[in-house]
Amino acid sequence: MGETKASAALLIIDMINPLDFPGAAPLRAAVDDILKPLLALRAAADEAGLPVVYVNDHHGAWHAEPSQLIEKVVRAGCPGGAIAERLRPRENDYFVIKPQVSGFYATTLPALLPRLGVDRLILSGVAADICVLFTAADAHMREYDLWAPRDVVAGEDERRTSWALEIMRNSFGAETCATADLDLPVWLARSQTSG
Repeated sequence: MGETKASAALLIIDMINPLDFPGAAPLRAAVDDILKPLLALRAAADEAGLPVVYVNDHHGAWHAEPSQLIEKVVRAGCPGGAIAERLRPRENDYFVIKPQVSGFYATTLPALLPRLGVDRLILSGVAADICVLFTAADAHMREYDLWAPRDVVAGEDERRTSWALEIMRNSFGAETCATADLDLPVWLARSQTSG
């Protein structure tokens, strides 16, 4: 109780990530490219008074609390540690642990978002063609208005990332303009008038 009501929320998907699995090098490079615009988008969400919700895989640590997952990635010396440190959740951010690819499957997200008064979601993170796409599909089925800025989602393969963004745009009605081409306040105002 007592949460501030907001019409939209920024979801940061699977960015607290060791990025140490076999074949992760292309994803690490893609994550490096989205980090700066994602940090800027998080700052814009703060300025607009929007909640920031980290939706993150547990990486096999079924008993871990969010703080343990974060510390494990930051302190383990793994390739994703420096990224996790820069993007570390702040005190007022929310952190939802997911057991599968969708942020909605078997998580508290479906209960949290209505409590926050959210009917629009900004999707960011990795991997665009798996966890971001499945979260977008579940959000679409729940009738959320979506923006998946192409400069804050990444995947291992650029073609698959483009394919996922095309599905989000054409099948889920998501906006996919980059944050460089669409300011958050403009999207919020446009969504408000169209809804």
